[in-house]
Amino acid sequence: MRTIISLNQNWQFYKTKPTDSTGEAVTLPHTWNAVDGQDGGNDYHRGTCWYVQKLSRPELENGERVWLQCKGAAMTAEVYLNGEKLARHEGGYSTFRVDLTDHLGDNNELCISVDNSDNDTVYPQKADFTFYGGLYRDVELIIVPAVHFALGYCGTPGMKVTPVVDLDAGTAVVTAEAWVEGEGSEKNTVSFTVAGQTQTVPVVDGHAQAAFILENVHLWDGVDNPYLYTATASLSSGDEISARFGCRKFEINPQKGFLLNGRSYPLRGVSRHQDRQKSGNALTLEMHKEDMAIIRELGANTLRLAHYQHAQEFYDLCDENGIVVWAEIPYITQHLTNGCANTLSQMEELIVQNYNHPCIAVWGLSNEITAASTVNEELLENHRALNELCHKLDSTRLTTMADVFMLEIESPILEIPDVNSYNLYFGWYLGDLEQNDEFFDEYHEKYPDRAIGFSEYGADANPQYHSVYPERGDYTESYQCVYHEHMLQMIEARPWLWATHVWNLFDFGADGREEGGKPGQNQKGLVTFDRQLKKDPFYLYKAAWNQTEAFVHLCGSRYVDRTEDVTEIKVYSNQPEVTLYVDGKQVASQTGHVVFKFSVPITGEHTIEARANDCHSVMQIKKVEEPNPNYTMPGRAPVVNWFDQGDDDPTCFSVNDKMADIQADPKAGAIIGQMMAKGASSHGDVAEAVKDNPALIRMMGRMTLLSMLKQAGTSAEQIQQLNRVLQGIKKPQ
Repeated sequence: MRTIISLNQNWQFYKTKPTDSTGEAVTLPHTWNAVDGQDGGNDYHRGTCWYVQKLSRPELENGERVWLQCKGAAMTAEVYLNGEKLARHEGGYSTFRVDLTDHLGDNNELCISVDNSDNDTVYPQKADFTFYGGLYRDVELIIVPAVHFALGYCGTPGMKVTPVVDLDAGTAVVTAEAWVEGEGSEKNTVSFTVAGQTQTVPVVDGHAQAAFILENVHLWDGVDNPYLYTATASLSSGDEISARFGCRKFEINPQKGFLLNGRSYPLRGVSRHQDRQKSGNALTLEMHKEDMAIIRELGANTLRLAHYQHAQEFYDLCDENGIVVWAEIPYITQHLTNGCANTLSQMEELIVQNYNHPCIAVWGLSNEITAASTVNEELLENHRALNELCHKLDSTRLTTMADVFMLEIESPILEIPDVNSYNLYFGWYLGDLEQNDEFFDEYHEKYPDRAIGFSEYGADANPQYHSVYPERGDYTESYQCVYHEHMLQMIEARPWLWATHVWNLFDFGADGREEGGKPGQNQKGLVTFDRQLKKDPFYLYKAAWNQTEAFVHLCGSRYVDRTEDVTEIKVYSNQPEVTLYVDGKQVASQTGHVVFKFSVPITGEHTIEARANDCHSVMQIKKVEEPNPNYTMPGRAPVVNWFDQGDDDPTCFSVNDKMADIQADPKAGAIIGQMMAKGASSHGDVAEAVKDNPALIRMMGRMTLLSMLKQAGTSAEQIQQLNRVLQGIKKPQ
């Protein structure tokens, strides 16, 4: 019989090595960075901290064993019992276990040191999120018979279930395997039970296996019907374990995109970081459930669980809710020569611990790993080793990776995983929104036999900020709407994108950030860090993806004070027709898809209401003479929109033309060349980096000159002056 005892209570926490003095009393899950890891300035505490607990020896019978189980200790942990070091674990996101049995006295002191400091061996080390430290998931004792299902290998659940579905026959062959450890294990048998069928088999070399045929198999069918079976394994010694699994078939086709159980099933969803405001990464089950409820409201059918292994409870929720998952390790941004072994050990734990979850479709090898590293043979070999390990441990799933936007599409690293995906931020960090369209069209045309996905895209938004003239970099909720409206339209026109994931579902801790009015946060989320406010673009995707809950949503409810005489009222809805009312009077109706826009004159205070069938949304706005300063990020100058007035002669060049087109013309190109030469003299390192990167050169050619000038901080007056010069040069006919 197996007994699990929670050790979440009665810990003493020390920020330095324990002394005779009393530490801080804490209850798990716990992180010491719940506050300082989310306030910006890159000054949060990183180092080695200690957790100490008094532990009595459990009553043991007939050679029973006692294992310590830690479900998450960030980032490197060492376990001591009565001053003796028993184990070291490198990797902050996976389960590990330690056999305490032979080291227990009657009264014991259990100490666990946890270290999240800088080093060059354990990932992650360089990334845009906070590296919380702590025992931030459950800690338990597991008491098992002398002969028991395996606990000592990579946090294994002890049992592996592999269903292979025959869609034409409506059947599945389910192979159940279990591993057994302990002296005398060969004398035991294992009884497997699957779907009411039981087989008893011997243990051979610590392994037992049985195969079952399921007739009229009930498929795990995504969000529509995520049916789960349960397999149990019982040892004749008395130990027993179980695992849920699902019978489904995943396929990825370069032209058709993602297929679930033989049918087209475009994966459209979001990415998730596990942390939240004031809790850091120390989450409760209730918090995980709240996150899942928000995902289901959004209507997403896929999640990229970035950038590390998430809690088992959350993978369980994905299984239960039919969410298709991309799971990955924190091999991110920068390749570390001394960290190669750690990428392999973290991948091995990820796969071993999560193999049975039917929700997982792909294993992610790395994320933006070429952002701070060159593509050399060591980097390629590390990815080959990871790819081979994935296929060795799991022959049923594909591998992928998230490629940074400046990675050349001809790079040899793209040939390693089974499928690829790109992180693109054109329209936010740089460039124009249309460059996202152009990038994927070029890739798909050049490599029609390669599956490609869209693993990250997003724009930061502080819901306090608003603008009648939203633009890239202003951190307004208004621009986040413009950005995602374009991206949604772009994605819907390209069904061959095998998966698309908004970055990010929630704002998250990024302690190195000092921007957007909220230091220490990445604000690309569709929902705020505390999960209390859904930004307007949340409802854009809800309108596109949630077809079960009728709704209508007025955008701009936080943009109350408006200076314009005629304001745009934007509505998101999954209904085909929307009617707008102003001060109780119907003013217009529109039919359409997802986005509905109305022009409304304003003179004072007004009540705006949108209706669609039985749904409605109401907000208040008012006409003011001066802009509300609270709507603009401090230090940001008002947008000068002279270039939006349409006064340019379209037969002549302007700053709204693409760089490549301007440079191709002798006269216009000479002017831009002089301008760039001046810039290079003061920014030589940047110019050198661009010169040696063909991808950046091509990318810059696709950008409008206006976009580049604004990114460089050029004043509106200088832009206007340059535009006048370009307007004097005729375009070739």
